[in-house]
Amino acid sequence: MTENFPYLVKEIDLQVQEAQRTPNKRNPKRTTPRHIIIKMPRAKDKERILKAARERQSVTYKGVPIRLSADFSTETMQARREWQEIFKVMNAKNLQPRLLYPAKLSFRIEGHFVIL
Repeated sequence: MTENFPYLVKEIDLQVQEAQRTPNKRNPKRTTPRHIIIKMPRAKDKERILKAARERQSVTYKGVPIRLSADFSTETMQARREWQEIFKVMNAKNLQPRLLYPAKLSFRIEGHFVIL
């Protein structure tokens, strides 16, 4: 934490309620990185850390780049999966799709972004 966000460590009293590693589902023989899920007692601290990570764009742990992301509900993940095929077609046509919340689709066509 101090390696990436020294000012946040001074500002907030960071507390971890629970931490666990996810099982390696894809191929147990392959040494792929696994996710670590951290539960924090204060959602506000989580949001501040994620915001700082987005602003920094490059977060490391012992010099190795890592990625921080929010854990979404099952419903949110299912909704995102339903957009995958649409995104594949749009990406193939170089339309650069993205979802804007709450529930807006944005894509680029002829150099301009269109929001639906």
